[in-house]
Amino acid sequence: MKTKTLKKNKVNVVTLGCSKNIFDSEVMMAQLKANEYDVVHESDDGDASVVIINTCGFIDNAKQESIDTILHWADAKGQGLVDKVYVTGCLSERYKPDLEKEIPDVDSYFGTRELPQLLKTLKADYKAELVGERLLTTPTHYAYFKIAEGCDRPCSFCAIPLMRGKHRSTPIEELVERAKGLAAKGVKELILIAQDLTYYGLDLYKKRELAKLLDALADVEGIEWIRLHYAFPSGFPMDVLDVMRERENVCLYLDIPLQHASTRMLKAMRRGITREKTTELIKDIRERVPGIAIRTTLISGYPGESEEDHAEMLEWVQEIRFDRLGVFPYSHEENTHAYNFEDDVPDDVKQARAEEIMEVQSSISHEINQTKIGKTFKVLIDRIEGTDYYGRTEADSPEVDNEVIIPKTSGYARVGDFADVKIVDADPYDLYGEFV
Repeated sequence: MKTKTLKKNKVNVVTLGCSKNIFDSEVMMAQLKANEYDVVHESDDGDASVVIINTCGFIDNAKQESIDTILHWADAKGQGLVDKVYVTGCLSERYKPDLEKEIPDVDSYFGTRELPQLLKTLKADYKAELVGERLLTTPTHYAYFKIAEGCDRPCSFCAIPLMRGKHRSTPIEELVERAKGLAAKGVKELILIAQDLTYYGLDLYKKRELAKLLDALADVEGIEWIRLHYAFPSGFPMDVLDVMRERENVCLYLDIPLQHASTRMLKAMRRGITREKTTELIKDIRERVPGIAIRTTLISGYPGESEEDHAEMLEWVQEIRFDRLGVFPYSHEENTHAYNFEDDVPDDVKQARAEEIMEVQSSISHEINQTKIGKTFKVLIDRIEGTDYYGRTEADSPEVDNEVIIPKTSGYARVGDFADVKIVDADPYDLYGEFV
């Protein structure tokens, strides 16, 4: 039963999945606002007549969360709590016919490249002049900054090319203008994202131009931090490291998903690199950029992964000592190359191996964080909760990395401020400090 009058011109956008989906939702919201819609993000008010769900279809857990969310809003529609429910994003791109059959109460499904069609359904015009305009859903001092779409890599386990298509770089000039627009709105940190940052430019300029792009973005007045996410190890453009070292506002931070340590597994995953070359690359990066924080992600339980492969990964994690690390249990995805193999590692073993890797990483993180006690860092204040400020150092990305927790009693700052903070204590995944 309805408890509120629904606002016919109000749209609630619900975003699931990764930072690339957040970016897409922000672009969609800007288009809706330009068409005089009242648009909100993940609102609890319950007075929007239209809900648009931007789904994730990457791995099993993400797909299930997307399906549960669609069912929730389809049920809300059935109860008269919303008038229309639309679904877009990766799950919809990948499984549209199945979803239309299984959840017919949704008014319409759209793929990842069908924003104009979605807008047309809402009697809104796609405004080409607004390309790059966004309504930020993040705190206003940082923004995810997508520099390319799609992926040309042949990784055996990954369904992203099925959902996002081939790699398409956005021209440098266009990205610089977008960065200037964000800086004018108070954004201080750009978090560069793409399915593969290091492939940037090959389609447009016939060579890798991430370094050139970084240099151009570093010139944008008001941008104090530029952070790199999702670099690919094979063919890594080493000139990026020169820019990182030379430009103060390019963070000494690199997110480089490596997926495994065993050369046998890397070959099966079609990663185009060996353990030896990966180790050499990490060593070279650290030598060229002293003090760099390296984040990686790994996969446990890939088809055919033996106890020996897992033991090799554990030993390698201890050897490399990553600053930040996450692990995903393998997800057997339809229409990927790996789907041809038997998913022969039981789920409980996948999970146990992931937890074992994270135990090793927890000890490494604790040891690294202990060395920071007594040192002072530049910290960006993200939010205030209760009696504390929560911020991040240059070595930390939002949502996934360490936070610096500072009691209000130690001084004053505003959200979005940079402050010098002395670290007084640390645990494996958080730092505790006081304003200097």
